[in-house]
Amino acid sequence: MTDPLDAAADPVAPVDADVTPPADAEPPGADELAFDVDDLPGGALATLEAVLMVADEPIPAVRLAAVLALPLDRVEDLLHELAADYRGAGAGRPRGFELRRAGEGWRIYSAPAYADVVGRFVLEGQTARLTQAALETLAVIAYRQPVTRGQVSAVRGVNVDGVVRTLTARGLVAEVGTDPTSGALLYATTGYFLERMGVSSLDELPPLAPYLPDIDALDGVDQAIGETR
Repeated sequence: MTDPLDAAADPVAPVDADVTPPADAEPPGADELAFDVDDLPGGALATLEAVLMVADEPIPAVRLAAVLALPLDRVEDLLHELAADYRGAGAGRPRGFELRRAGEGWRIYSAPAYADVVGRFVLEGQTARLTQAALETLAVIAYRQPVTRGQVSAVRGVNVDGVVRTLTARGLVAEVGTDPTSGALLYATTGYFLERMGVSSLDELPPLAPYLPDIDALDGVDQAIGETR
């Protein structure tokens, strides 16, 4: 099989809170911030925007409240204000990006209207081959899907978060739900993966599965390493 895995995209995937505190509760770590975000240029709104701009996965409002040392209800109001602003509500032109709630978290995404152009940008001209780490991670996902990042990490013995984001961005794997026990995201291979491998179904893959541990043997690993989504 010749060069089955090339083409690329730029990764751009969440930490969850098991318990959401009351809206008027003081966020954890609020007394650890040495300054008031309202005193920064642009105030709390701009500060929240700066944090969201570097997030590569949806971030729960409770975590944002902790980072900014602000009440949860105020952070939620700011999130909705930003989302409305990005949608162009009351302004002039629409923006090319938007703030959306995904699951229990918030993240900035490119607007759906520009998906084709953005896809062309991130895919065109990218021919870098997958690294050995990416190939190993992809093999575990292919033969043990659906599987969580924590379970893949347990098989490989290293953290695979960044590698999974790369595989997701390249369209080789995708989120297919959440684990009912831990709430961690489940990943599986895509139709594009089959296309790149030159097969029509997973049954045509070489018999590697007997050499990998059963997923049942990895139950509880997500809680053990603290993975949520």
